[in-house]
Amino acid sequence: MTTYLVAIGLIFALLAGGILVQGLYRRFARRHPELGPFREEKGCGSCSAGSGCSGPSCSSTSR
Repeated sequence: MTTYLVAIGLIFALLAGGILVQGLYRRFARRHPELGPFREEKGCGSCSAGSGCSGPSCSSTSR
């Protein structure tokens, strides 16, 4: 039972850490506009926004 609780806690901590890092990245991008806009991850990263990816794995299916 302890193993399950530790696993659940670890997964929750990883997800919460990912959300925290994304928020920090948004805040950093807002404070440093000279480095370019914030790139939201969609599909296979920021490729689906048309930011220069030319590979077939990054082609957008919602066109």
